[in-house]
Amino acid sequence: MLVQLASKHDYATLGVMKNLAHAVAALLITAWVGALWAIGYLAAPVLFYAQPDRQLAGLLAGQMFTWVNYLGMACAAYLLIYRIRLFGGTVLRQPLFWIVAVMLLITLILQCGLQPAIANLKAQVLPADIMHSTLAGRFKMLHGISSILYLIESLLGVMLVIKPRHIFQA
Repeated sequence: MLVQLASKHDYATLGVMKNLAHAVAALLITAWVGALWAIGYLAAPVLFYAQPDRQLAGLLAGQMFTWVNYLGMACAAYLLIYRIRLFGGTVLRQPLFWIVAVMLLITLILQCGLQPAIANLKAQVLPADIMHSTLAGRFKMLHGISSILYLIESLLGVMLVIKPRHIFQA
C-alpha cells in the first residue's frame, strides 16, 4: 500500500511539472512573438516617425532589436530543449520544433551577421549619416535582407501562436 501511495504521488508531481513546463513554453512563445511584433511593427516605426534625428532613431531601434534577439535566443533554447525532452528523437518529425529552429536560425543570422555588418557600415561613416554616404547602397541592401528575414520570423511566430492545439500536446 505504501508503494502505491508513493507512485501515485510521483505521478501527480510529474503531471504538475509537465503542466508547468507546458505553461512556461506557452508564455515564452507569447513573449517572443509579442516582442517581435511590438518592436518591429510598432515601436521602431513610431520611433522613426517621432524622432527627428534618424541616426539616433536607428541607434535606439538597433538596441531594441538586439534585446528582442536575445529574448528570442533564450525562448528558442527553452522551447527546443523542452520539445526534445518531451518527444526524444520523434521531435524531428514535428512542425513546431522546426518552426522554432528556423526562427532561432533567423535570429542568429540577424544578431551575429546582419546587425554587426550594418553597425560596421554606420561606424565607417560617422559622424555623417549613412544614407548620405557612398555606403548607402550596401546599407540599404543589408537592411532590406534584414527586414525580409525579420518578416519571415514574425510570420513563423504567428504560426506558433495560432497553431492547432494538437501540435503542442504530448
